Amino acid sequence: MPNQAASSDSLTGRVALVTGASSGIGRATAVLLAARGAKVLAVGRDEARLASLAAESKAATLLAAIETREACAAVAAEARKLGPIAILVNCAGRGGYLDRPIWEQSSEDWRATMAVNLDAPFELTKAAAQDIRKLGWGRVVMISSTAGEIGAPAMSPYCASKHGVIGLMRSVAQDLAPLGATCNAILPGWVRTDMAERDAEQEAAQRGLPVAAIWAERAAANPAKRVLEPDEIAKVVGFLVSDEAAGVNGEAITVSLGSVW
Repeated sequence: MPNQAASSDSLTGRVALVTGASSGIGRATAVLLAARGAKVLAVGRDEARLASLAAESKAATLLAAIETREACAAVAAEARKLGPIAILVNCAGRGGYLDRPIWEQSSEDWRATMAVNLDAPFELTKAAAQDIRKLGWGRVVMISSTAGEIGAPAMSPYCASKHGVIGLMRSVAQDLAPLGATCNAILPGWVRTDMAERDAEQEAAQRGLPVAAIWAERAAANPAKRVLEPDEIAKVVGFLVSDEAAGVNGEAITVSLGSVW
């Protein structure tokens, strides 16, 4: 990992757009990038949490959903008020705990997951790439999941969308490379986020166990015998958007403490 001073120098003044920033990985990423000198627009759907983020960091915030092309265009336009978009972190996601076995899976929920997990990264990356072409420098990071490479039962929308975002990343990486820019994906395992907490609560209810028991099982499944914290993923984002990571492009980087899930 690069030292913080080096990373700070490469990010100072660059505009960074971070989605899913109300909590979890997105919030931790927005805080880190702002601390390293980037001009961050943190986008999320929880007004109170965004206000807390703004008070805690130097990040600007925007209360917005990103399910439609028009919403993504509006978010990109808001980010450009800070300057051309140089860094994009596609972190917003709709959780797999909302999914059902394929024979019960509704088309409406499939489309809702694709809209947030795959369509929005496409639209926002397309928008950011316009600015990156002019800047001659850029970094795009997709937050996928270990579910982007491994299937799971009763998670067809989530798994398909997370597989899809890796394919999107690999193609975009080829487009951006001649421009002096990179695109990579991070595939987290279990991270202690609000989304994962809701997943744990649902599993606990289904199995008649305490929520703490679910988290204990998840920790036990990792060689490190613990689960990740959001800032651990944010630090990997911080590396990928730095100048030190200029040679890393088109990579799907698993961050899961050695676990396959």
